[in-house]
Amino acid sequence: MKNYLMFLFMSISIITEAVSQVKQKNDPIKYLFVGTYTGKGSEGIYVYKFNTKTGDFKAISNTKGIKNPSFLDFSPNHKFVYSVNETGNLGGISAFEFNLKTGELKLLNSSSANGDHPCHLSMNADGKHLATANYTGGNLCLFEINADGSLKENPQVIQHLGSGPKKDRQEKPHVHSVNWAPNQKDLYAVDLGIDKIMHYKLENGKLITGNPEFTQVLHGGGPRHFTFTPNGKFAYVIQELSNSITTFRHDNGLLKPIDSSPTLPADYMGENSTADIHVSPDGKFLYGSNRGHNSLAIYSINQVDGKLQMVGNQSVLGKTPRNFMIDPTGNFLLAANQDSDNIVIFKRNKATGKLIATGKEIKVSMPVCLKMM
Repeated sequence: MKNYLMFLFMSISIITEAVSQVKQKNDPIKYLFVGTYTGKGSEGIYVYKFNTKTGDFKAISNTKGIKNPSFLDFSPNHKFVYSVNETGNLGGISAFEFNLKTGELKLLNSSSANGDHPCHLSMNADGKHLATANYTGGNLCLFEINADGSLKENPQVIQHLGSGPKKDRQEKPHVHSVNWAPNQKDLYAVDLGIDKIMHYKLENGKLITGNPEFTQVLHGGGPRHFTFTPNGKFAYVIQELSNSITTFRHDNGLLKPIDSSPTLPADYMGENSTADIHVSPDGKFLYGSNRGHNSLAIYSINQVDGKLQMVGNQSVLGKTPRNFMIDPTGNFLLAANQDSDNIVIFKRNKATGKLIATGKEIKVSMPVCLKMM
């Protein structure tokens, strides 16, 4: 009888957890996290509740005293949130405990980033390994995560070497993003300074050199952010200095370049640099942000070969769209405009990929990164 009761209790617990997960997945209310620069009055990370059916939002909480938590990610179990502290003099990485009921963040610990100006990080699906990119330091780190969500000391540090042809921006390596492949074993570190996407593999808790070691992209292109289609067959990198997007076929760690697409209208002659890139949840459309033209480039994705077809450019109704995100349902796109201190909410047409301004926007100082839980 004792064993039967124990089995019954365990079965009920498993079913209850499964039902809870389904309810959370179907709940239209999600948590929206906003990472910021704190130079103009921002207090750090801001947390909102966002309705993925209506586009409505509500401010919930924010951190205090955290300097430049510009880029964010969170653990697979949603219990922990991580941020860079984008400063020079060996910037930092911070770990927070997140209260799913109250929406509040509690600082667990911080660590040196082991390089200047950490600008990007990415949590592995195992919840145990956090990769970080140091822009000015030209290196990346792999942090192990403790059971309580805090950062372990002494991360693995990998230094890049080399330079690129544009000496004002490519005088040395500048790691701009770190990106786990769908298999969660391959890591791609995109380096703007050397025009390479470096390839690593996670083995026994450490990163080793991948095969091939790197993928060369356009000389002087300045690769920045990187993304995959949901099925993992294709990948895209947005290049900050050439205002272009390169399409790759992805196969067992190999990135094969197959096409390149401009992000700007042919008649635009002003200054511009690209920033962020995302694929819609259904894998049918890709978006990239232009700073200067202050727009989102919209493309349809050929489902056979991954090539891009330009749909058009949408004004972000603000200045310097450093980051943007598409909510998990694909209903809305939120554009974070760093220099106009606003996050503009657009409704997505899922059939055409085009965007319609909702008239709703979130006012926050210098938004840099958007993540939705």
